[in-house]
Amino acid sequence: MRANPKASKEAILPGEGYLAVRLTAPPVDGAANKALVKLIAKAFSVAKRDVTIESGEAARMKRIFVAGDPQALAARAVSLYEPQA
Repeated sequence: MRANPKASKEAILPGEGYLAVRLTAPPVDGAANKALVKLIAKAFSVAKRDVTIESGEAARMKRIFVAGDPQALAARAVSLYEPQA
């Protein structure tokens, strides 16, 4: 996942082999990471406690773990890669 802080609006977009996440929060005092966890939790319909940043807390490229039903989470991840109509 690639995070882009200080964007004009929040969004999750397909990238080349990753999801690109635009966040309105600045990368200061963990604000962008908190916004990322909140946005991912909402997108995957899980609680914020089920989303963990496994690596890359201080970098744009991050590895995220989402706890929950693997099949449902995989289906949602695939739908995020599909073009929006």
